[in-house]
Amino acid sequence: MSAREWIEKDFYAELGVSSTASADEIKRAYRKLARELHPDANPGDAKAEARFKSMSEAYGVLSDPEKRKQYDEARSLFNGGFRPGGGFGGGGPGPGGFDLGDLFGAQGGRGGDPGGLGDLLGGLFANRAGTPGAGASRPRRGTDVETELRIDFTEAIRGATVPLRIASPASCGSCGGSGARAGTVPRVCPVCGGTGLVTRSQGAFALSEPCRDCRGTGRIIEDPCTECGGRGVSNRSRSLTMRIPAGVADGQRIRLAGQGEPGMRGAPAGDLFVLVHVTPHPVFGRAGDDLTVTVPVSFPELVMGTTLTVPTMDGPDSSGTVKLKVPAGTANGRTLRVRGKGIAGRHGRTGDLLVTLQVAVPTKLDREAKAALEAYAQATAGENPRAELFTRAQPGAAR
Repeated sequence: MSAREWIEKDFYAELGVSSTASADEIKRAYRKLARELHPDANPGDAKAEARFKSMSEAYGVLSDPEKRKQYDEARSLFNGGFRPGGGFGGGGPGPGGFDLGDLFGAQGGRGGDPGGLGDLLGGLFANRAGTPGAGASRPRRGTDVETELRIDFTEAIRGATVPLRIASPASCGSCGGSGARAGTVPRVCPVCGGTGLVTRSQGAFALSEPCRDCRGTGRIIEDPCTECGGRGVSNRSRSLTMRIPAGVADGQRIRLAGQGEPGMRGAPAGDLFVLVHVTPHPVFGRAGDDLTVTVPVSFPELVMGTTLTVPTMDGPDSSGTVKLKVPAGTANGRTLRVRGKGIAGRHGRTGDLLVTLQVAVPTKLDREAKAALEAYAQATAGENPRAELFTRAQPGAAR
């Protein structure tokens, strides 16, 4: 919420109480309205939901003595002759050319919620000792930047060091972030003394506005850098080398601290967030820290049992193998577990390799194989693998 919006709201009217209401009266009014307007009591009623949010916002200010005091002082000031965006009375500038519209324009860009009232009004009120509130010249942390990176499955499992090239705002290479042409430096604004704010006394209050000479920066650049135009920041491509941790998952974001947009006036840079996309592997899959693989088997191998050679991701060329015993009578689709052949997790635990057995059905049979299958079918003619299926399908059958 901007400072202008905060000042123009009537929180007392939202709760249906007078401006002299006690804390208990405000609490009782809030509880009564909360019961009436709560979304659970008004499903699908958008108006009730909006009213509930406005009422809760009002209570958040009026239930806090310090916030209420700031709110009451601000309302008293504006009701006495100021209006947001209009200065005194008729809407023009106030004494000395001071226009509250300029002040709110400067503060509104910082945003905030009603819980941060000191920050919203920091540029409006100075403390009574004469120290100005936070101004536009204060250091500001750089903005976070996000980019994307695609890696292959093996790199995600084992980790890798990869080059990364991004185009993003960075400190200007010509001026080093100062905004002034190389060989020159900005000078301190003589009007505000480098604070970025000019304070004027208005009766009981000391009102601050951004300095117009330096536009609130506290510095005057007489010879701007030609590359960045005096901003100290320019868009350019840069190369980084980043470490992909072992076990990174598809869609995971990796944070590179301090690699985002540079900060202003000595503040730290933002962070760079890299969204990782992992190319699927043609053989292996993943389930958390476990690797998965589907291994084709023949029907006789499942019936009589066998020992399979199964591929793993051990070794630099992913050609490692492991022996897996398949018990006789194993069902098609069963998954067997090979301990410790999965992904090394971040907490010291290594996942497993999950091997799913899938019968490979031949599409063509020679005469000898067909005769063998016919003989098997005759030998097992008395067995009906679907008998229990129909029994369990009957109404009232035990589950």
